[in-house]
Amino acid sequence: MQPSSQNGKTRVLIVDDSSFMRMAIRSVLSKDLSIEIVGTAADGMEGVEKAIALKPDIITMDVEMPRMDGIAALKQIMAKAPTKVIMVSTLTNQGAKSTFEALDAGAIDYIPKNVTDSSEAQNIFREELLRKIRAAGGSRSFSPAASLIARAVTSPPPAQRTSNRSKIAGKKINYVGIGASTGGPVALQEVLSRIPVNFPYGIIVGIHMPKAFTGPYADRLNAKCSLTIREAVDGDILKPGLALIAPGGIHTTLVRRGTNVTVKLEPTTNYPQHVYIPSVDLMLSSMAEATGGSMLGVILTGMGNDGFKGMQMLKSKGGVTLVQDEATSTIYGMPKACVDGGVADEVMPLGQIGFEISKFAG
Repeated sequence: MQPSSQNGKTRVLIVDDSSFMRMAIRSVLSKDLSIEIVGTAADGMEGVEKAIALKPDIITMDVEMPRMDGIAALKQIMAKAPTKVIMVSTLTNQGAKSTFEALDAGAIDYIPKNVTDSSEAQNIFREELLRKIRAAGGSRSFSPAASLIARAVTSPPPAQRTSNRSKIAGKKINYVGIGASTGGPVALQEVLSRIPVNFPYGIIVGIHMPKAFTGPYADRLNAKCSLTIREAVDGDILKPGLALIAPGGIHTTLVRRGTNVTVKLEPTTNYPQHVYIPSVDLMLSSMAEATGGSMLGVILTGMGNDGFKGMQMLKSKGGVTLVQDEATSTIYGMPKACVDGGVADEVMPLGQIGFEISKFAG
């Protein structure tokens, strides 16, 4: 088999114990002429063997399989033949927990698999599958999220830098808004774990996740970070020492009510122009309005350009902006849009961002 660098195609290995799912994934991907299916495997053990032998660009990996499950297979692949792996996860609480474990172990993304037979659910799965395979195939470099975090965690706090410092040094903020997508679950854990429990400004996070995943994800972060972290509900007030995770399946906006900045949840039908749910653009734009620009906007790893318009709005209000650099991004899409669009005050490696946010407490 020729690698993608020679024939221009993204080479995919499908690992799933369900013959129906293997056929379904093959059927969807085969319609894209830029994708080549190089093989299939019926369990994790076979998946590891074929990953080593075929050297695909991307692997789709089911979680629950006989002989060797997807998590164990993923860990072996990352140790023996590091490859971009996208997990195929059920939309359940257990599916969410397994997905986050897989992301910690090095998977770059996941595709939610709705167990219903509705045509709408099938269409969403097809669209997500193609979109994420194309994005992963188009990214130039691959650094497993787990290795990026390991490097960030073992590195000492970064030394003061001189480049561009004047754009952030001395700025005053009252709130922090963070946006992320692909690679975001692991990156956010790294960033939020660096922020002290007594951080004096309220934080809200928008990340592209389905409704079933944001609650378990917030619980997971809460267990691993000093801050109090939970899923946002309508009417929540942004408070010091609290980080809210925008719920999946709905849009989150921020509004000023008296002296408070308050969460207002909005149905997706109110904002049909926003493809990504929850929309980081919508969250940050409304937050910039509600805070009068007195905030820090942060964009982490992710595909697409969601967040650019929100950061643009924030800059117009005099706010402060910070984005993750290319070297530590799983997918350099959302940060790149901000850099290319000229709305990033600072561009930093993942391991430095949490420390930088914490400096605003000083």
